[in-house]
Parts: sequence; structure tokens; C-alpha cells
Amino acid sequence: MGHSHGLRKGTRYAFARDFKKHGVIPLSTYLKVYRVGDIVDIKVNGAVQQGMPHKIYHGKTGVVYNVTKAAVGVIIYKRVGNRYLEKRVNVRVEHINHSRSREEFINRVKENALKKRKAKEEGIHVHLKRQPVGPREARTVSTEGNIPETITPIAYETTI
Repeated sequence: MGHSHGLRKGTRYAFARDFKKHGVIPLSTYLKVYRVGDIVDIKVNGAVQQGMPHKIYHGKTGVVYNVTKAAVGVIIYKRVGNRYLEKRVNVRVEHINHSRSREEFINRVKENALKKRKAKEEGIHVHLKRQPVGPREARTVSTEGNIPETITPIAYETTI
């Protein structure tokens, strides 16, 4: 038996539709607005063959540099040997989603702005940098009214 060397070889599971996600593609996919500079994740939809990126870009995150009627251009950095090359990939909107990678950062910036404004009104200094979680506080366990128990396994019984 010969060996397949096609463009989509090895994508049996990567391009497969999720459980109960077959059928018509939701309209929300087409109604999303993409702007230049948006960070997007490439997730290939196997149901749409047009505008499908190569399998090596599946799961990658890039920045939108061009927006057309049905597709967007995405800049991705591809590792080749010891360097990263900038690749420009044109992908239809069915194959991309807005990335959530900066969501936490943007929320933190907004919260810090509110804290800073509040601190300025009250005239106090506020520390806004993230701190690593320290060790948990020490505690003691009392044996008063809490007698230690010894646990042993029950012998295995056979019924014949």
C-alpha cells in the first residue's frame, strides 16, 4: 500500500469537527469584526476547504495585517532552524477566532487604572505590581476531642 504525501496528510483528527459541532456553520462566525492589529488564533475548520491554511499553521496565534471581504491576512512567526521567519498567511474567517491571550492583561490594566484614580483622590500610594503567591500560613492541629484513627484494609472475602 502506498503512502499519502498530500497537503492534508496527518490531519485526520486536527481538522475533524468537534462532537455535536457538525452541520451548518453558525452565522456568528461570519459576523465577527476583525481589525488590523487584532490577535487571532488559527483553528482550521475541516468543513470549509476554501481559504484553508496549511496544517503547520493550525493552532498558531498571529496578528491581523489585512482584512478583505471574506478573509484576513495574518502575520505568523514560523520557526525555521535557529530563527523565526515572518509568514503572511491569507485565511478565511471560518478558520480563525479572536485570541484570548491578552484578555487577562487588558482587564488588569483597566483595574489598575481604577485603583490609581481612586488612590490619587484619597492621596495615598498604591502598589499595582503583581506579587507571587507566598507560602501558606502555619497552623496547628489539636488532638483534643479528635482522637487519631488507624485505618486498615478489610480482608478480601470470597463467596463460593
